[in-house]
Amino acid sequence: MMETPLLLTSFLKRAEKFFPHKEIISRTSTTTTHRITNAQYAKRTRKLADALTKLGMTRGTKVGTFAWNTHRHLEAYFAIPCSGAVLHTINIRLAPEHIVYIINHAEDEILLIDGDLFPLVEPALGMLKTVKHVIVMSDDKTAPQSNFPNIHSYEALLEEADETFEFPEDLDENTPAGMCYTSATTGMPKGVVYTHRSIVLHSLALGLAESFGIKESDITLPIVPMFHVNAWGFPFAGVNFGTTQVMPGPMFTPDLILDLIEEHKVTITAGVPTIWLGVLNAQKKQPRDLSSLRLIVSGGSASPKGLITAYLEELNVPYVNAYGMTETSPLVTMSYPLSTMADYDKEELLNLRVTQGLTASLIDTEVVNEDGPVPWDGQTMGELRVRGPWIASEYYKDERTADAFKDGWLYTGDIAVITKEGYIKITDRTKDLIKSGGEWISSVDLENALMSHPAVFEAAVIAVPHEKWQERPLACVVLHEGASATKEELLASLEGQVAKWWIPDDVIFMQEIPKTSVGKFLKAKLREDVKQLINTN
Repeated sequence: MMETPLLLTSFLKRAEKFFPHKEIISRTSTTTTHRITNAQYAKRTRKLADALTKLGMTRGTKVGTFAWNTHRHLEAYFAIPCSGAVLHTINIRLAPEHIVYIINHAEDEILLIDGDLFPLVEPALGMLKTVKHVIVMSDDKTAPQSNFPNIHSYEALLEEADETFEFPEDLDENTPAGMCYTSATTGMPKGVVYTHRSIVLHSLALGLAESFGIKESDITLPIVPMFHVNAWGFPFAGVNFGTTQVMPGPMFTPDLILDLIEEHKVTITAGVPTIWLGVLNAQKKQPRDLSSLRLIVSGGSASPKGLITAYLEELNVPYVNAYGMTETSPLVTMSYPLSTMADYDKEELLNLRVTQGLTASLIDTEVVNEDGPVPWDGQTMGELRVRGPWIASEYYKDERTADAFKDGWLYTGDIAVITKEGYIKITDRTKDLIKSGGEWISSVDLENALMSHPAVFEAAVIAVPHEKWQERPLACVVLHEGASATKEELLASLEGQVAKWWIPDDVIFMQEIPKTSVGKFLKAKLREDVKQLINTN
């Protein structure tokens, strides 16, 4: 019995057996919200599996989803992998050429597309080499008109499908269950495959008190999209633990997020810092009751001290940094203070909260440089490497595997230090480090310091060539609406926060900083924009 395979099917069966009356609240448009029970959800999931099987889905078939966070997307999360096929979640915010590339590279045979997104995809259908069927997910049972031959209505297919569909019981736990491609700051996106075993273990880890602590009594609101690295595991864990799940659907705004938290008494939510900056500003303008929240998980990029402090002290909402990547499923670290830190003062605790945190159970991390593992001194930099049961071991059919996966480790490309307590602090990406006069400067530390200024909404720091010092830091700053600050004022604010020679030579004020599809600063594009701006002037 100890050899019982770890399969996602067990999560679905558990939800329908023990939590049949728990609800999934799904916003599918600006005017429509669905409420379905787990019992109804399980029946619909089995129907979807039956419908997809009738269209030709077999074990190993790649099925792509191009969709928001809704109950239909959640049905696909289980119907596809539990059938032995592979769920390929497609990032809707990627460039069109990248979307075409990853669908062709993954060899998707069936696509599930939200109705409001279908017009975006329809012109490209002729460029998709392996796609045989497209299923449009909407309340409408009539499929939209298209020159593509096999367009189906999701609800019409489910209407004709069998709710007693039985999932296979002989799947190996190492069977591929999901795929996600990186957001591609350079080159084409890289594919990552997740197995049943890796997803199950990662989902169980989200129930640990030292991570998200997800439990049956929780009401979750995954802001992080389901098309990006499994919505950080929330949908899988939510089904298994029997939580009430609130799905925000399309085109959500900070105000809508706040309204959903207040209306449904959400207890835990997760998203990137740019989202939480927007929510903070919206809350200040129109306060909502956030007393139900026990945890906001923030990841994807560094959170500035001011943002963390605002949530903890002004809103009285626990705000915790987490770290991970597409390649890591994603959870690697979380930044909770320990009980041994009872005598730490406010500033010491804040300095730990802004780090990426302690390594999660079952995961190994090391920060290494040319001398080997770095000391726990909070100063010596090296590259973070990771290994564990939900860490990928290769990229899908991609020669770039050799650059990132070596000696049983994933080399993340993130430059980090380790504090004396063992907390990992990301200081930069390998390609974004600034080397000035032979010494390294952390752009992340500079960005966090700049964003501690009350007038600064966002700040990104890049390297620019320098005749004497090789490179010098340049600050690109977006101010809060209605706020004002001078270059001199911002640079003066850095004194005492960073080493004097770290202080940027100049500040450029911008309307917007370019970002990746998942809200991270796109520094490659920023460098291009700045170069153009300098050359123009």
